[in-house]
Amino acid sequence: MVQFSLPKNSKIRTGKTWPKPDGKNIRKFQIYRWSPDDGENPRVDTYFIDLDKCGPMVLDALIKIKNEIDPTLTFRRSCREGICGSCAMNIDGINTLACIYGLDEVKGDVRIYPLPHMPVIKDLIPDLTHFYAQHASIMPWLETKTNRPAKEWRQSIEDRSKLDGLYECVMCASCSTSCPSYWWNSDKYLGPAALLHAYRWIIDSRDEATGERLDDLEDPFKLYRCHTIMNCAKTCPKGLNPAKAIAEIKKMMVERLV
Repeated sequence: MVQFSLPKNSKIRTGKTWPKPDGKNIRKFQIYRWSPDDGENPRVDTYFIDLDKCGPMVLDALIKIKNEIDPTLTFRRSCREGICGSCAMNIDGINTLACIYGLDEVKGDVRIYPLPHMPVIKDLIPDLTHFYAQHASIMPWLETKTNRPAKEWRQSIEDRSKLDGLYECVMCASCSTSCPSYWWNSDKYLGPAALLHAYRWIIDSRDEATGERLDDLEDPFKLYRCHTIMNCAKTCPKGLNPAKAIAEIKKMMVERLV
C-alpha cells in the first residue's frame, strides 16, 4: 500500500464511528481526517453507506457522506468525469481519481487518505502549491522566435500524433505522489507529471525552444532522479506513461552530445 503524508510529529488516532444505517448492502468507509484549526492529531473516522442508495463511484459515496452524514468532511471535486483532476486521493492504497474509481473495484472496507507525501491542508485536500510551481517551471506553453503566422501554427498529422499520450494529463498529481524519488527529493526533482509535460513541449514541432528546454533539464536532480520503477505509469488514472516520456528526454540528452 502506498504511504500517505501526515503533519509533522503526528500520530493517527481512532476517530468517530458514525451510526450504521438499516439495509442489506452496507459498506464501511474509513476516512482520514485532519484540521489545522483544532490542534488535534490526525484521525480516521468510520462511516457506513447503504450502497443501494448511493452512486457507483467513490466520489458518490464521499458526496453522500458530506451531504447526509458529516458536513465537515472536506475534499476537492469538480467535473466528476476524470477531466479536471481535482478529486485525486489515495483509495485502498492506490492514487487515483475518486470520480472514476468504482466502489466495486475495492474489496472490503473502503480506506481513503490524501495523496501521499504532500502537505495536508485539511482532510483529503493536499497542498499542491509546489507541484504547480514545478509545472510552471518547465514553460508549459508554445515558445516561438519567428513571427506569429497570420492564421495559425500549422502541424502535420504525423507530428501531431507524437503528442498523443502526453497532452491528456489532467495534473492530478497521482503519478508524482506515487514516486519514491519525488517523496525524498521533491524540492529538486521535478517529478513524473512535470517531466511528462516538459517532453510534450520538447517534441512539439511548432516549438522553437527545444535547446533551451533541454538545457534547463540538464541537472543532477531535475531529471535524473528518476530510476524507472514505473509507479507513475501504474497509478496514472488516465493510462499515461510518464516514465517513458522521462526516458525519451534522457535519450535526447545523450543524442545531442553525439
